[in-house]
Amino acid sequence: MKKSLKLAVAASVLATPAMAANLENPLYLPTAGEFYSKTGAGVMYKVTDDTDANKLKGHAGATEFPIWRVSEELGIGITDSIALRGSFAYTQADDIDRKGLNHGRLGLIWRPIETADNIVLDIYADAHLGGVNKMRGSYTLDKGFKYDNYSNGRWGADVGVRFGKTWSKLTTSAFFEVLKTFGNNNNVIDVSGLYAPVTDVGLVPVSILGIPDEISVDLKSTTEINFGLNAFYQLDDRWSFGGGFKYNHHADNGVKSLSTGVTNPAGQQFAGALISQLSDMNDGFDEYILSLAVANQLTDTVQVALYGEYTFDTAHANSQNGSDVKAEVGVRLNLQF
Repeated sequence: MKKSLKLAVAASVLATPAMAANLENPLYLPTAGEFYSKTGAGVMYKVTDDTDANKLKGHAGATEFPIWRVSEELGIGITDSIALRGSFAYTQADDIDRKGLNHGRLGLIWRPIETADNIVLDIYADAHLGGVNKMRGSYTLDKGFKYDNYSNGRWGADVGVRFGKTWSKLTTSAFFEVLKTFGNNNNVIDVSGLYAPVTDVGLVPVSILGIPDEISVDLKSTTEINFGLNAFYQLDDRWSFGGGFKYNHHADNGVKSLSTGVTNPAGQQFAGALISQLSDMNDGFDEYILSLAVANQLTDTVQVALYGEYTFDTAHANSQNGSDVKAEVGVRLNLQF
């Protein structure tokens, strides 16, 4: 009788499904045929800094709230060590009439090393999808460039590496990546409010010089880097906690030439002077992001996480992305099949 009871208990344990891999773990990688989705929704509070660009717009020290943020990351395991994944993010800031896709990537991640003592190394390459939408905005001499969306209009490639180790309930990891964007003219700039100085006349609309109301420019390529550190603790089958630090370097943009044709000699002269002025836009910025999250595993396939981020940054003189305060809170819904 005792032997039969032991066999029944053993059978019930073996029949119990194992706890699903935690999608909040920074070293998570789906196995062959496994699909996952991480959908985030958050709200950001921002106070702008006093860069020259914000001063020109009368926007230095201004509060932007609410800034709505939506993100999606999804992937599928091709093998137990290779996965296809993509990530996308959308931002809407009504206070500055700016909205659109601010992040987009699609690529492969490969795990060539996974040791018996839980050390892993991943290598990944992603297409940078900044060219999905045109960069849109307007330009005037008195206020500079005003963005209508968050796209840089450029395609590119991200390559990176991440590595880490798990000790029982604790996982630590790090990553480093390089982004190369490729210059193009995938942009539309409204210059209908732009005026040019003409001798003995004064300021005149650039349309008089044969420049159309909307133009496109050839942007230069850029190189950017990101790196970060993460820590994750699995308290029990339901609860887990995570924290991290991330550094993002956003390079200065630059204009190479006017893509839109201008035949009027006076217009060509003015356009040449304008392009020379914008060859280095001095609009880069660096971000230092601290993050915390707590997650609850509702079922084997459903997890909910609450997260918070605070960003410190340093911005160049013509950047419109610098801030004195930048904080975001939100929720993620993680699904795994």
